[in-house]
Amino acid sequence: MKERILVVDDDEGVRDALKMTLEYEGYECLFGRSGQEGLDLIAIESPDLVLLDVKMPGMDGLEVLRRMNERGDKVPVIVISGHGTISTAVEATKHLGAFSFLEKGFEGDSLKVDIRNALEQHRLETEVKGYRAQAEIRHEMIGDSPTLRGVTDAISLAAPTSSTVLIQGESGVGKELVARAIHRNSRRGRERFVQVNCAALPEELIESELFGHERGAFTGATQKQIGKFEQADRGTIFLDEVGDMSLRTQAKVLRVLQEGEVERLGSARTIKVDVRVIAASNRNLEEGIDGETFREDLYFRLSVIPILVPPLRDRREDIPRLVEHFARLFCRENNFRPKRFTPAALELMTGERWRGNVRELRNTVERLMVMSPGMIIDAGEVRGVLRSETPAGAAEPAAHRAATLREFKEVAEREFLVIRLREHAWNISKTAEVIDTPRSNLYKKLEQYQISQDADG
Repeated sequence: MKERILVVDDDEGVRDALKMTLEYEGYECLFGRSGQEGLDLIAIESPDLVLLDVKMPGMDGLEVLRRMNERGDKVPVIVISGHGTISTAVEATKHLGAFSFLEKGFEGDSLKVDIRNALEQHRLETEVKGYRAQAEIRHEMIGDSPTLRGVTDAISLAAPTSSTVLIQGESGVGKELVARAIHRNSRRGRERFVQVNCAALPEELIESELFGHERGAFTGATQKQIGKFEQADRGTIFLDEVGDMSLRTQAKVLRVLQEGEVERLGSARTIKVDVRVIAASNRNLEEGIDGETFREDLYFRLSVIPILVPPLRDRREDIPRLVEHFARLFCRENNFRPKRFTPAALELMTGERWRGNVRELRNTVERLMVMSPGMIIDAGEVRGVLRSETPAGAAEPAAHRAATLREFKEVAEREFLVIRLREHAWNISKTAEVIDTPRSNLYKKLEQYQISQDADG
């Protein structure tokens, strides 16, 4: 598809000359003879780029730029003028956002280069915005339960400040999502968010990773490395599983918090950094203080704003929305056709204990999306996946996982029927006689609970 360029100029000779040049280069041309006509065409036609004259009767090019900014038009603009001055060029490019400024009489090659560069820059900016939007969807916090609202309220209070934040909670509850939400809504939101998993780094590497090193600082240091704190300058560093740091590394992190400076390994020079620190741990750090594995002074420096993220079992009402969110996300990222969970399936998932919290729920949803052959995922399929994911030696009766009395009765009744059918070699008539129920009623129960000899294997 040809890229479309709108030429806004009151001079017919200029329009004709640009038309020849642009169409020869393979662009499609649109033309506006005045500033207002140009604005109307931008709104209606959504061109890929605008060539805009400055001196026009009525509304000049600079006023067109101002109105485009007010409307939020994102199309790149190259300003052209036969009366170019430095002040006009500065006003157009620095203050009003034009890509470049060219004086009429320019060579064709300079215009072609500017057009290619403007279109490429706009394409890259659009891609980056798309990636950011996808990242925000991936890191969105889903739910409106009272316990989660408490977390979002804390995020709203913490985000505008530069205070350190300590996020605590079980593994898989979404501590990283909280950290990203704080960063995204802070004044540092357009700067870098640098994440460090302290539990994943061996002791001999974590200091180099955090603070950097000079060439030759230790065996294997063949070149200089910039540490994570320097990389996060003016932004946010997220220290995940901070409780796994050694006492020595904790002391160095404390210095960064107190002095705002780092020192690379192998260097005596200190480097000033402006970094907001957000830490997270699934351990009880107060117990670590008592056991002398975590520094008390660092704990108090980190926990200026403490946030406790609740486990999934304390926000069960959010589970149906989480399931649908993860299903949509999986379909979008993997080009899958959408699948729907039945109310019974969602009810069963809501009653599950989810020892791995939101992370385990997400993994289960993805497995169901891949393994379920139909477009509707029912309770039987969910029940099969939940049984297969129960760790060996940790199995418990399915009825014990029930969230409601009704679900407990249904699960217990299903298990009872399966046991009796097995005892009588899946003879429906004999089983109905033994359990004292009409055969028609037993058939209804088999259909209700999706019980079959084939599924029993």
